[in-house]
Amino acid sequence: MSQSERARLEEVKTKSKHWRRWGPYLSERAWGTVREDYSANGTAWEYLPHDHARSRAYRWSEDGIAGLCDNHQRLCFSLALWNGRDPILKERLFGLTGNEGNHGEDVKEYYYYLDSTPTHSYMKALYKYPQAEYPYAHLLEENRRRGKADPEFELIDTGVFNEDRYFDVFIEYAKNDEDDILIRLTIHNRGPETARLHLLPTFWFRNIWSWNPGSAKPEMHAIADNQLEVNHPAMGMQFVTMHGNPQLLFTDNESNTERLWGYPSNGGHYKDAFDSYLIHGKTDAVRADQQGTKACGLYAADIAPGMPFEIRLRLSSDNTNVDFNSIFLSRIAEADEFYSFTPRTLSPDGRMVQRQAFAGMLWSKQFYNYAVDEWLAGDPGQPKPPESRKKGRNSSWIHLFNEDVVSMPDKWEYPWYAAWDLAFHMIPFSLIDPEYAKDQLQLFLREWYMHPNGQLPAYEWAFDDVNPPVHAWASWRVFTIDKKIQGKPDYAFLERVFHKLLLNFTWWVNRKDEAGNNIFEGGFLGLDNIGVFDRSKPLPTGGYIEQSDGTSWMAMYSLNMLKIAMELATVEPAYEDIASKFFEHFLHIASAINTQGEAGLWDEQDQFYYDVLRLPNGENHPLRVRSMVGLIPLFAVEILELDKVAKLPGFKKRMEWFMTNRPALTSNVSSGMTREGVEQRRMLSIVGRTRIVPMLDRMLDETEFLSPYGIRSLSKFHEEHPYILPVNDETYRVDYEPAESRTGMFGGNSNWRGPIWFPVNYLLIESIQKFHYYFGDEIKVEFPKGSGQMLNLWDVSVELSRRLSRLFLQKDGRRPVFGGNEKFQSDPNFANYVLFHEYFHGDNGAGLGASHQTGWTGLVAKLLQQSGE
Repeated sequence: MSQSERARLEEVKTKSKHWRRWGPYLSERAWGTVREDYSANGTAWEYLPHDHARSRAYRWSEDGIAGLCDNHQRLCFSLALWNGRDPILKERLFGLTGNEGNHGEDVKEYYYYLDSTPTHSYMKALYKYPQAEYPYAHLLEENRRRGKADPEFELIDTGVFNEDRYFDVFIEYAKNDEDDILIRLTIHNRGPETARLHLLPTFWFRNIWSWNPGSAKPEMHAIADNQLEVNHPAMGMQFVTMHGNPQLLFTDNESNTERLWGYPSNGGHYKDAFDSYLIHGKTDAVRADQQGTKACGLYAADIAPGMPFEIRLRLSSDNTNVDFNSIFLSRIAEADEFYSFTPRTLSPDGRMVQRQAFAGMLWSKQFYNYAVDEWLAGDPGQPKPPESRKKGRNSSWIHLFNEDVVSMPDKWEYPWYAAWDLAFHMIPFSLIDPEYAKDQLQLFLREWYMHPNGQLPAYEWAFDDVNPPVHAWASWRVFTIDKKIQGKPDYAFLERVFHKLLLNFTWWVNRKDEAGNNIFEGGFLGLDNIGVFDRSKPLPTGGYIEQSDGTSWMAMYSLNMLKIAMELATVEPAYEDIASKFFEHFLHIASAINTQGEAGLWDEQDQFYYDVLRLPNGENHPLRVRSMVGLIPLFAVEILELDKVAKLPGFKKRMEWFMTNRPALTSNVSSGMTREGVEQRRMLSIVGRTRIVPMLDRMLDETEFLSPYGIRSLSKFHEEHPYILPVNDETYRVDYEPAESRTGMFGGNSNWRGPIWFPVNYLLIESIQKFHYYFGDEIKVEFPKGSGQMLNLWDVSVELSRRLSRLFLQKDGRRPVFGGNEKFQSDPNFANYVLFHEYFHGDNGAGLGASHQTGWTGLVAKLLQQSGE
């Protein structure tokens, strides 16, 4: 059976085949999550730690290594391993919790997403498993000893990869049909001598029956020496075939009450049975009747160097034989064909980086299940949650009922969605699967996600927190990319998201403008640790902060909504009225940020935008921190085509009325609206002509924001000139730190001040392109400042794009993302496997933070597509 990936995507779109039913939707960490936390004080990391995970049945999700499950996570597959030395079976990835790591949570494993098609008809991943005993205690103790000024102690630092004594475990999936999945496990011994490895490919049902008394319980049992029959009430009968001669083991996906809580198990069989059987020799831990809700095939192999060991498995509703090799070859060839849209100008290394970026995006989908009202109330037949939960975390989000496959930031460090992360994810997704991108953006606007008051859920640790409002921007960008790919506009999508975004916009206007003067606060807004204060909490000084970024995000939001409304007005004139409303909104915000209280948030002396601290005694303090907060006003820019405006007579008439009759309101944007740009274009922008160049001069200065690898989130100026603010006998300070911050003021993993951060860099690039679209070659700036090289703004955007891409590309045998890790840089079994980190060292480009946050860092795939290397 040969079928191209694009044909599958069309079948998904028409719903003629459910090619996305099975995918990499299994989390890499379900322990330590908010959903599994039933503690009194919201101590999620401690309530269900890694040590409990192998023995405790999860309530809301499952986890595993490079696993697979259906889109409702009823049946799961993953690979467990034992090297004969570890104290526990390697069934899931280990890492330090937010309270254990010296820089927050951190996975301590090496694994890579290497390939995937949008329908997951072919997928490939790699897990590196040491042959020495995994150093659980050593990692905990050493990182506990280290402080915030010290680097993190990583797995490779323990010496377990010395002499290459490890296994490369490749996991591949190929779909023969929508419900027919072939699995190939290929293990290479990279060490100098033969080593034994136990492999336990495992199938199990997510435990739903324990939380829903009376629900039908699924069952799997042996029907041959290497075959299982799998029965689920909602899925029907399926078969699992394990090639070779494995020993079949069965147990039940139930909590081991004796190990966890000390009360007798009454002869039951539990989730950790395979660990007990293999490592501790407890033969009665597994079920003798060859049935249960969890099963594996136990393979023991002595693997010699250079002699890979292979295991083949199949999950299918069809029990006939298939040609395993030819199906894999076809799916790999079809994946190559699908990704042939990569620019021919890219080097082989550039194409590899882009493909792995796409793979990381696709592998980071996860089944996400969280019903807040059920979670708060507790489950029938289970211990009642403490009363404090009813007024604790997420208690105001009782409408939220999530049971969907969602794009995650990182399936280990952030195995939950974040609304603004997902918006950025959808930009590269729109290049490979625009229907999925549109579906995800619409999902967050549905009534079981969006709060009745219009707020979007931020992330499960605090749904009430405030993410930057980028959903409208992402919706517009996905619409335009999809229109280019498909050759026709999807107005139904645009109209659906627009109506819900109206509610969200109203929430912002009503909740985040304390003084009612169109200067916004917002709080966190993604820029968690480059400010003087934690803006999500009450200020220690009292008063409030008027935020340059909060205000600019809202101006950008207004322009995004204006653009959408104008597009919809081309097919439905009624939208001209709402377009005029957003035009007016933008004018008020732009006027306020530039002129409110004389100069608004603009500092004429420094030629930069700053937050302003408004104290209860009436004092105002500009917070003169040169950070990304002051560059975000550049995001609020939109170019209007005069011929398109002419086709909207109602909007044009009201726009001209404002320009004539509200000169004080329109003075900030009048030059861009009355002065013709390239091809008679008009410009709406917070930052006017006279301010763009001085801001870019600072931004493109390598002693300030410009790094060899993008724009820093905090100016390097503060390395020698820290910002110090004395207020009420207290002193507050901000220093430039190119890696993790040495302050723990913000808690958790919010511990950086200077690094390079992909999402805001991407928006800067887009904004600079828009300015060029209007100004053309009229504006040229020195790039870098002091070089004497004058570039127009389009060329600046290309150079910035390529600096970001340079993080991952190999030059002279080195990738900046790997920093000083020599094994990653030079070992052929490491050097071409790329990690897409959360952020990057502001000076040398080394990867920092979450190591698999391909989500927004996956934007590099789009940058490579549009700007090359």
